[in-house]
Amino acid sequence: YFECLHELKLIVDLMYEEGLAGMRYSISDTAQWGDFVSGPRVVDAKVKESMKEVLKDIQNGTFAKEWIVENQVNRPRFNAINASENEHQIEVVGRKLREMMPFVKQGKKKEAVVSVAQN
Repeated sequence: YFECLHELKLIVDLMYEEGLAGMRYSISDTAQWGDFVSGPRVVDAKVKESMKEVLKDIQNGTFAKEWIVENQVNRPRFNAINASENEHQIEVVGRKLREMMPFVKQGKKKEAVVSVAQN
């Protein structure tokens, strides 16, 4: 949980504020080595091709049409996926760990408000 999700904000903030080079400067050499040798194995040509296909669906209206239809039938697929994702192991573990982090509990109030507002 910590390596995959909890530290993500720190990494994204570094990239936002300082770019990739600044982020790499701020992380450990081991993490930077992992970026160099493992990153291309994860984000490869297939991922790039999939991203192009998704962009094409957005640009040609396929994504919007599917979303409109999903809403017209009361979101069965959306709701099923959402429920499943909310019970994913990383979510279950994350909820437990965040409860033990007083510095994160401040955000809990905001999270509750967003959940209520969306429903």
